[in-house]
Amino acid sequence: MAGACGAAFGSMLAGLAMPLVLQRLVDGPVAERDFSALPWFIGAFALLGVAEAVLLGARRLLVIRPATRLETAMRADVAAHIQRLPLSFHARWQSGQLLSRTVSDITEIGRFVAFSAIYLVVNVAALAVGLVVLAWLAPALALVVFLAYTPMVVATTVFEQRFRVVARAAQEVGGDLSTTVEESVLGVRVLKVFGRAPETVRRFTGQARRLRVLELRKLSYTAALWWVITALPDLAIVAMIGYGGYGVATGALSLGTLMAAVTVATHLRWPADTLGWLTADASTAAAAADRYWQVRDEPVTVADPARPRPLPSPVRGEIRLEGVHYAYPGGRAAALRGVDLTIRAGSTVAVAGATGSGKSTLLSLLSRLDDPTSGRITLDGVDLRETALADLRSAVCNAFDDPVLFSGTVRDNVTLGVRDAEAPGARDAGARPADGGGAGGSGGAPGADAGAGTGAGRAPGGGVPDGAVWEALRTVRADEFVAALPEGLSTVIGEEGLGLSGGQRQRLALARAILPGPSVLVLDDALSALDVRTEREVEAALRGVLGRVTTVVAAHRPGTLRLADQVVFLSGGRVAATGTHEELMAREPAYRLLVRPPLPVAARETRAPGPGEAPLPGPAEAPAEAQVPAERAVAEDGMAGRGRPG
Repeated sequence: MAGACGAAFGSMLAGLAMPLVLQRLVDGPVAERDFSALPWFIGAFALLGVAEAVLLGARRLLVIRPATRLETAMRADVAAHIQRLPLSFHARWQSGQLLSRTVSDITEIGRFVAFSAIYLVVNVAALAVGLVVLAWLAPALALVVFLAYTPMVVATTVFEQRFRVVARAAQEVGGDLSTTVEESVLGVRVLKVFGRAPETVRRFTGQARRLRVLELRKLSYTAALWWVITALPDLAIVAMIGYGGYGVATGALSLGTLMAAVTVATHLRWPADTLGWLTADASTAAAAADRYWQVRDEPVTVADPARPRPLPSPVRGEIRLEGVHYAYPGGRAAALRGVDLTIRAGSTVAVAGATGSGKSTLLSLLSRLDDPTSGRITLDGVDLRETALADLRSAVCNAFDDPVLFSGTVRDNVTLGVRDAEAPGARDAGARPADGGGAGGSGGAPGADAGAGTGAGRAPGGGVPDGAVWEALRTVRADEFVAALPEGLSTVIGEEGLGLSGGQRQRLALARAILPGPSVLVLDDALSALDVRTEREVEAALRGVLGRVTTVVAAHRPGTLRLADQVVFLSGGRVAATGTHEELMAREPAYRLLVRPPLPVAARETRAPGPGEAPLPGPAEAPAEAQVPAERAVAEDGMAGRGRPG
């Protein structure tokens, strides 16, 4: 960068030297009509021109690599920093704002570093050196230029301050615009079914118009500044020609000096003209840098300790919560308030509670997506904050109620959590022959990827056998619909898995969680999109395949709660009661009301039993078939149109 700045400065000096050669030429050989020295002056002009061009090219060659390297490094650094920040940060920030800071703001900074920063320094220096040269040639002419350029500098300062405020506002609105686009694309189904697409378009249009107003205001400031920095140098040249012409006519000034002075003033036009948009670029880059550092300065509160403690090998999976409190930033009420809980290794624990009771918050702390405000959580006696994040998240895998899938193949999405060259148990799974069955323990489906169920097939660029992937899919009863996809595991699914039903997406997310072979499996209402029969089959298969894996599940269905060894009932961020489902139903009215809410009065009156008729069962006692939601057909048969077997 220093070399590029020096090259630009040298190019500027070469350009300013030409008027001095011109003065010597006019006052010497031209005035004396001695043309024998003319070739020397022509050679000097040519040499200065070549030097100016070479140094200008050197400036570009020197600056482009460090400038683009800086831009790339900043973009990678802030992207990595965003990934390290806790969930509480992402709850406060819109994704569109993060996108604009990662892409467009850093582009502005990179452009400023590559061009504007250097010439902002060099052109200010050129104006100063040019005034010195003019003062050496003719002090009176230098004074004329100085008087013209002084208000230009003042105007530049004033407009720069105003421009910076508007530039920052425009960047903020641009971030809001990105957020609106992203939300409208990801939520297109919701917007369509509720008829809110026109309102979204109006909101987007309103933001676009606000952005237009701000951009026009930026242009108005730039235009006013351009008028000042264009008119004043022109007036200075007019004054120089008038005053200098009179001096030449009276003999007080030589023609060569006047020509050199006007040439210097003309040479200074470009530095003066560019001063306006260079300062505008500086303002835009400064606003972009403010926005960049606003994110980059966010503290990483969930990080590896200086000296990580290793987890026991093997990890048994005993979890203890000791006086755990958690409050979200921003002064909101505490989500967890003094939770004390022991989860035995290999047990299945269901966490139940009303909305807002702290279920999801508690489960997110088990894999350190956030840290407790106070208290501690241990895994096999090791405080989670004392172990490396990579070790912890290899032992603890999560599946969430929102099954996030990424643009890519089914294989890419299922193997996302595998960090080693081969998934745990992949060798055994790959050696297991496919038995060609159905959902109840089927092998790799006929016609699926070559090598499925035999371990021969491999993920491109990865070490997970296809047999291990199919085993995970069989566990969550997803092998049938995956086999029915056009290319099996290699089928590319769209962003967020929009080509699949809700239940199918959730089963793929479950397969992704169990494939690495975790010691602790955390299911944050991850079975909610499954019908009751499939949910029970998945739960039974999970316990059978994973053996004594500690499972913590947020649940609300009676069937899931009955399968748990222990149910933890949360209320107001505290553990209100623990026990089996039957014990809590017997002694906890609040739990009973949560699991089996009373029917509406109208429903009870409509379905009142007649004489000799048995009373209607409540939701908890209803047959499994009656509890199957209407969307079961979508969850199980969402791919029927693609010719699923059977």
